[in-house]
Amino acid sequence: MKREQLSDFLRTRRARLKPTDVGLTVGGTRRTPGLRREEVALLAGVGTSWYTWLEQGRDINVSSSVLDAISAALQLSQPERSHLYSLSGLNPPPAGERATEVTPELLHLLEAWSPRPAMLQDRYWNLLAVNEATRRVFGYGATDRNCLVTFFTNSRYRDMYLHWAAAAPGVVSAFRADAARYPDDVRFAEIVDDLGAVSPEFVELWERHDVGHHSQAIKAVLHPQVGELVFDKTTLAVTDHPGRHLVLYNPRPGTGTDERLAALMQAQSRNGLVSSASSSR
Repeated sequence: MKREQLSDFLRTRRARLKPTDVGLTVGGTRRTPGLRREEVALLAGVGTSWYTWLEQGRDINVSSSVLDAISAALQLSQPERSHLYSLSGLNPPPAGERATEVTPELLHLLEAWSPRPAMLQDRYWNLLAVNEATRRVFGYGATDRNCLVTFFTNSRYRDMYLHWAAAAPGVVSAFRADAARYPDDVRFAEIVDDLGAVSPEFVELWERHDVGHHSQAIKAVLHPQVGELVFDKTTLAVTDHPGRHLVLYNPRPGTGTDERLAALMQAQSRNGLVSSASSSR
C-alpha cells in the first residue's frame, strides 16, 4: 500500500510543476502536464532509471540525502518532505530551526485550560510551554526544561508525586519507545547519557530495555498547601507539528481535586496581588 501511495504522491507532485517553475527552458508542445521523470532526475542529481523505479514503487534502497534532493527538485513543503520520508520507509527529519517555536493558538489553548495543568512537549520531552497551573501544581521551576530529567532530578517534584517509584518504569519505557522512532537522532542518546550521569535510578530502569507507550493515566500529587490532587492525564499528538505532544491534566471526579485545585489557584493569586502591592510601596 505504501508503495502505491509513494508512486501516486511523486507523480502528482511532479505534475503540478512546470519547467519554468524550476528554471528549465523547453520548447515545443508537451503531451503531458508538469515535469518529466528525466527532468526530476536531472534536478535531483540521480539516474533517470533509478528515479523511475522509485516513482513506480519498486523495492529499491533510498537514503535521506537522495530524498532531500528529490524534495528540493519537486519543491516540497516541510510536511510533504516528511510524508515522502514516511512513504519511503525512513524516519522524517527534524523540522529545523523553527521547531522550538510555539504558535499563539497553542499558547492560548494552554492558558485556556487553566486552572487545570497543561504542557506542550517536543519529541525529546523538552518543555516548550507550560501554563501557570502546571508550575503551581507540580512545582516546575525555571530550571525545569525536560520532563524526563525533571521526573528524576527535581526533588520537590519527586516528594509531591505519589507512587513515584511505581510510575518510574512506565516513564522510562515510554521514552525508550519515543527514542526508537528516531534511531539516527543523537539528541536522545545525549539526554540518556546526561541523565544517567546523575541518576543511578534512571540507569537501572534504562538498562531493562522495557518499551512502552504514551497512554491515558492517573497522576496523583500531595501538594504541601492543599493536600492530595488526583488528575486524569491525557497525551495528544499535535498533528501539524510531528513529534510534539500536548499533555492535559483533568481533575479526577470524586476525589475533591476540583475544589482543592481552585483553592490553590485562588490562594496563589491573592499572594501574587499582595506581593505586587508590597513591592509598589
